[in-house]
Amino acid sequence: MRPAPLAGVEACVFDAYGTLFDVGSVARALREAVGERWPALSERWRERQLQYTWLRAITGRHADFWQVTGDALDHALDGLGIADAALRERLLRQYLQIEVYPEVPAVLRALKAGGMRLAILSNGTPDMLAAAVGHAGLEGLFDAVLSVESAGVFKPHAAVYDLAPRSLGLSRERLCFLSSNGWDAWSAKAYGMRVLWCNRAGQPPERIPEAPDGELADLGELPALVLRPGSASPSTESSPSAHTPAAR
Repeated sequence: MRPAPLAGVEACVFDAYGTLFDVGSVARALREAVGERWPALSERWRERQLQYTWLRAITGRHADFWQVTGDALDHALDGLGIADAALRERLLRQYLQIEVYPEVPAVLRALKAGGMRLAILSNGTPDMLAAAVGHAGLEGLFDAVLSVESAGVFKPHAAVYDLAPRSLGLSRERLCFLSSNGWDAWSAKAYGMRVLWCNRAGQPPERIPEAPDGELADLGELPALVLRPGSASPSTESSPSAHTPAAR
């Protein structure tokens, strides 16, 4: 069922990895080097990456997302019995050239043309996010690119979500947060933002407070849901949509 339009939204705030950028594209780009185990590597890497952010947030042992990404990769490689230092370095370099989902550039440009303010709110470090945005050719589209490093703790801590309204100078209910990660979407809604869950992988809903305002298969429908009638670019109706499941 298509979500109902969200009135009064003045800015869209996007999670980066899994929402704008395809985390599965990293190992997939090096599948010839990794071999047939690349899907397992990708899944284990992403799973451990997220788990380490939660554990560090809970225990107060913060390290930036680049270190966490390397630590998670080491765990995944070790678990698959892959001991290849050169491959490890290639995978980490590839993370800085992560691919954007196909529909994203057209959607962001349509939102921008319709007067919507745009931001990223991510666990990624400033350098990681700058590399991803630059590789995708998305420079100049965002009013703010916000890293958890400004808060010193990972999502879903409220201090992270606080960065968005403070940076944009808008109340929480004027922001629409987009994430492909269910735990992130539910947590942002509990914080008080309007939320659309970009459920790329077709996951079941979370059982934690509070449910998002709606669910999307990808970001292609977003302009029609948040822009005032008549402000959406006509090109968005024909923009490509991504159907590749995101690595969680």
